[in-house]
Amino acid sequence: MKGNRILIVANTTWNIYNFRLNIVRKLIAEGHEVIVLAPVDKYISYTEMLREVSHVPMHQMRRNSINPVSDLLLLFELIRLYRKIKPDLILHYTVKCNIYGGLAARYLGIPSIAVVSGVGHPMIHKGWLNTLVKSLYRITLPWHKKVIFENEDDKAFFDAAGLTRSGQSVSIKGCGVNMDYFKPVGDWRNGKGTTFTFVGRLIYDKGVREFIEAAQLIRKKHTNVQFWLVGDIDEGNPSSVSNEDLMYWIRDPYIHYHGATDHVKAFFENSDCIVLPSYRGEGLPKVIMEAMAMERPVITTDTPGCREAVVNGVTGYLVSVQNTEAIVKAMEEFIRLDHKSRMEMGKQGRIKALKEFDEKIIVEQLYGYLNGAAENEKSTA
Repeated sequence: MKGNRILIVANTTWNIYNFRLNIVRKLIAEGHEVIVLAPVDKYISYTEMLREVSHVPMHQMRRNSINPVSDLLLLFELIRLYRKIKPDLILHYTVKCNIYGGLAARYLGIPSIAVVSGVGHPMIHKGWLNTLVKSLYRITLPWHKKVIFENEDDKAFFDAAGLTRSGQSVSIKGCGVNMDYFKPVGDWRNGKGTTFTFVGRLIYDKGVREFIEAAQLIRKKHTNVQFWLVGDIDEGNPSSVSNEDLMYWIRDPYIHYHGATDHVKAFFENSDCIVLPSYRGEGLPKVIMEAMAMERPVITTDTPGCREAVVNGVTGYLVSVQNTEAIVKAMEEFIRLDHKSRMEMGKQGRIKALKEFDEKIIVEQLYGYLNGAAENEKSTA
């Protein structure tokens, strides 16, 4: 596959900036023309770094809307833009792009690939929206040349539910981490006390409420512990933390809220343990992979994606979902560890990250699937 026009589609430019630049760089390095289609937000600054990329604004994307008229307008916009851009291959990310982008690509006869980077909010909460999304996936996913999942459990779930066709789905371990950037710097923390940190969008589905509840219980027993909250409210997300809850939480003098940041590395460096008690929905959480790359132990839930990253008792702790007491127990176990044991747990995490999550490995795998889809299209044309 050389010299193709590759279109990458996502529901936000934030998604491109935070998760997809490694595959964009790989495609450019291999001599392809890369076009990105996404709504413009402040992360459009990525185009200053990658001037070879053409960015086309998407105007009809309402990522959390369930209005059928809005979604129909999105479909028409995608058809119009795909017809105008004339890509050789389309790489879709996020739910609506996978569904409506798949429809548009099918209508125009353009080969496409869907990346399912987590099942998302509608699939982890029962109700009519869950049924609708499954139905739309069942119709549209089989039209893609490949469906790529970011953990093995999600692949198995979609396959078992009949949402993909036989031999179509594959899995990779997340979106990859820059192991040269996310690496331990200087001596491993050996200050007084322990700092537990939550990093991520402030949505209930990520277990932020349970993190706060665990913090409040731990403080009753251990005075030399602090808790950091790093992230921003995800406006419009149905699982978004309310302003009232956030204000109540941060009134606690031991909950230190640092707001949103594009520079999480410093928070990893200054934390002893990263906590992400996610309910589900994750592909393979980048926060976990980055923390492990920096030799930071992780407390997370025994759920798809999370359990694929963390080895219980070796690189961190796995706890049951929506279980504050289990998080407290894991935190107390970590607090009791001596400095050497914490260091060893962190080192084991980086060893696993180097072997499985290095973006060089992930990008080669993803590029291989893109190449295979393009070559297969040429051979059947």
